[in-house]
Amino acid sequence: MQVRLWGGVAACAILAVASGVASWRRGRRIDLDRVGAVDWTTVQFAALFGGVMLAALALSG
Repeated sequence: MQVRLWGGVAACAILAVASGVASWRRGRRIDLDRVGAVDWTTVQFAALFGGVMLAALALSG
């Protein structure tokens, strides 16, 4: 069971890094009138929060 939890931690970490890169790219865009459909900061926070929760579960069990 812990292998699945650590896999979830890895998936959350990858998602957090990818959303951080997407947020950085969005901040550096040339056409400022293009509105993004995804709030990457919220996605990054949710991924980090989920990763911390999964890591806590994996360490406790």
